Amino acid sequence: MDLAQALLSGNRRALAQALTLVETGGPQARALLGSLFAHTGRAHIIGVTGAPGTGKSTLVAALAAHWRRTGRTVGIIAVDPTSPFTRGAILGDRIRMRALSGDPGTFIRSMASRGRLGGIARATGDAVALLDAAGFDIILVETVGAGQGEVEIAATAHTTIVIETPGAGDDVQAIKAGILEIADLLVVNKADREGADQTVRHLRTMLSLSDLPADGWTPPVLTAVATRSEGIESIVAAAEQHLVYLRESGRFVGREQERAEHELRLILQETVLERVRARVPVSDWETLVAQIASRMIDPYAAADQLLDRMMA
Repeated sequence: MDLAQALLSGNRRALAQALTLVETGGPQARALLGSLFAHTGRAHIIGVTGAPGTGKSTLVAALAAHWRRTGRTVGIIAVDPTSPFTRGAILGDRIRMRALSGDPGTFIRSMASRGRLGGIARATGDAVALLDAAGFDIILVETVGAGQGEVEIAATAHTTIVIETPGAGDDVQAIKAGILEIADLLVVNKADREGADQTVRHLRTMLSLSDLPADGWTPPVLTAVATRSEGIESIVAAAEQHLVYLRESGRFVGREQERAEHELRLILQETVLERVRARVPVSDWETLVAQIASRMIDPYAAADQLLDRMMA
């Protein structure tokens, strides 16, 4: 049995091997994804983002445990930051979710960001596709946790949960970041702390002052204490209600098209760069880099030169 067939039959070892393959990239990974693509499109993809310390991993684990109690299968992709020096990652999110290990209906994969901006890794979209093809009902994607810049998850998920905590800092941070614009659900975690009610009021005020909802959905502001699984049922209900809204309003098709275009753009960028690097000698590449650094040529002109060589 080949890897694709083994994955489709529910073989978890095959799924793990496939995930490793797509993280590495290359022709084999692309061929695998191509053979599985027709089996995707069934899972509810939920992104979970927020600043460090908001309790994303704990909340994800609590959400997964709740869905498992209802008989739903859950795949989790936890993206961890990569060191800019060693290129390594601690992958601690999986450690914090160890209570879910051993459950055949849950699959957890930690993934290093490898320098990718936006809170997710280069292969996150491919990993989501593999979990979808493997038949998981819910796919939870936890972002790095860098805070304001993590808006790329909205292009990957159907439903995006943004987590805040009481006393997290400057009240205008959400406005500056535009983070509210990607939120389908807002969750104030650690709501047993002082200031939780004020944070909820602030978020609701920000929503009322913004141009939201652009698509007819008003993000609910919910509270949770994930360490005690408090508020989890309400978050699950809101996430499922959001999916129903997307389908009934016709917005689901639009989101799928947005996801498709986003993936296409990323793949084109990476494929063009790979092909340029493959066709241009290293010495020529280094010469262009040196010319840019010495201001002999600007980066746009250098890029045009490389693309012209590709087209020749």
